[in-house]
Amino acid sequence: MVAPSSKEVFIQGITHQGKRFRPSDWAERLAGVMSQFRPGGARATPGSHLRYSPWCIPTTIGDVKCVVVREELREHEPMAWDFVMGFARDNDLQVVEACLLPDEPAPKA
Repeated sequence: MVAPSSKEVFIQGITHQGKRFRPSDWAERLAGVMSQFRPGGARATPGSHLRYSPWCIPTTIGDVKCVVVREELREHEPMAWDFVMGFARDNDLQVVEACLLPDEPAPKA
């Protein structure tokens, strides 16, 4: 269960039994399906279908594929939130409450 106060949850590509989830591009597929859910709603602008939603972002942490899901998705599109959380539950994926930190700037030469 995800706490209502959580800012982000990470759906990890590892099952509760410790097995890697397949197919290997599952995170990109899930985020692609969710790309229409974004601030201001779906846009019909050229190329908008080629960008991920800022509320559902595929990433890799270490060597584990993940999807970072922001709480704004739950606030604005509850059915979409239920879909991604149901996907995680149905596939027995680990879900962790966390916060995605920005990359550190490169050291100055």
